Amino acid sequence: MKKRVVITGMGVIHSLGFSLESFWDSIRNGRNGISLITKFDTSDIDAKVAAEIRGFEPTDFIDKKEARRMDSFTQYAMAAAKMAFEMSGLDMEKEDSFRAGVIVSSGIGGISTLEDQHSVLMTKGAGRISPFFITSMIANMAAARIAIEYNLRGFNECVVTACASGNNAIGDAFKVIQRGDADIMVTGGAESSITPLSFAGFCANKALSTNPDPETACRPFDKDRDGFIMGEGAGILILEEYEHAVRRGAEIFGEIVGYGCTCDAYHITAPDPNGEGGIKSMQFALDDAGIRPEDIDYVNAHGTSTPINDPCETKVIKNVFGEHAYKLAVSSTKSMTGHLLGAAGAIEAIITVMAIKDGIIPPTINLVNPDPECDLDYVPNEARKADIRYALSNALGFGGHNAALVFKKFTG
Repeated sequence: MKKRVVITGMGVIHSLGFSLESFWDSIRNGRNGISLITKFDTSDIDAKVAAEIRGFEPTDFIDKKEARRMDSFTQYAMAAAKMAFEMSGLDMEKEDSFRAGVIVSSGIGGISTLEDQHSVLMTKGAGRISPFFITSMIANMAAARIAIEYNLRGFNECVVTACASGNNAIGDAFKVIQRGDADIMVTGGAESSITPLSFAGFCANKALSTNPDPETACRPFDKDRDGFIMGEGAGILILEEYEHAVRRGAEIFGEIVGYGCTCDAYHITAPDPNGEGGIKSMQFALDDAGIRPEDIDYVNAHGTSTPINDPCETKVIKNVFGEHAYKLAVSSTKSMTGHLLGAAGAIEAIITVMAIKDGIIPPTINLVNPDPECDLDYVPNEARKADIRYALSNALGFGGHNAALVFKKFTG
């Protein structure tokens, strides 16, 4: 018999807030987290805006000495994990450490460390490279550092499936508990890739928006969209086996009930125009949850604001949900958060859980001139109150990765 899996803690680091409360307040009120880039000179780069974190002080969350040995993506993950643990009330001294694990994704890992250390190599020589270069850069270090901090000695890995990474991490963690291999899993994603090299690369493949106005650049499902806006930060969730959470008197914020993932096996960047991989991913998640398509009330779409993704995802949703697609609320919260790449699914899972819990569907902001090919209810510009029983969060990634998660309102 499958174990039930519930959410007992969440933490977020993002430009919209350094706590779950401030972040969710921004999302439900449709605030824009995108601004002009200040981390580097963009004069020779076409993209000018991002959801850039400012004012983050890692020593508010992490020992100063250890923080200096971490890339910022790991710092964000550690900060979000600390919030999630505090919210959960877990005391790991009372737990079996081999029944607690970590799966935290990152699409790119410590690219700012890589760029910095390459500059040191070129200007000062190999002898000046930091001994912490490799352990700051590698993508698994967020998962490893969280495990070390909280003595989590069970299942531990880093998922890297581009922009589907966050959903895959959460889905895999869900399955570890569901099959009985852990009682507690810390999961989510972290990314810090607002760097010159990242931007130059994404501009070279024409993926980023070149709209210089932070207030209008990210416009999913709008006819005038021209590319995605990069974001950074971390989202961490604590998943627990239901009976374990009940025994220790934990507050439960939601339940995860379904997970599906596929690969298009079609192209390194473009989605399959027939959408078969995305369709199957969502169908597998619904089947895993044991529900019908019409049971879903809300879809948190991948919704990247790119010319190809938005109509393709709309087509996929229509195929999966049939006539019910026009009764669904669908929104892209990337319109506010930007695209956090390997952490996107993590913060969007948290948004989805909070939407169910509080009965508020977040909006797609900047949807002014709808694309005729995108004709669903995208909750334009203002949040909406609704009783949400089940919600699905969707993610797609370069390489053709598709991953979908189904969350349920917790009713005991």
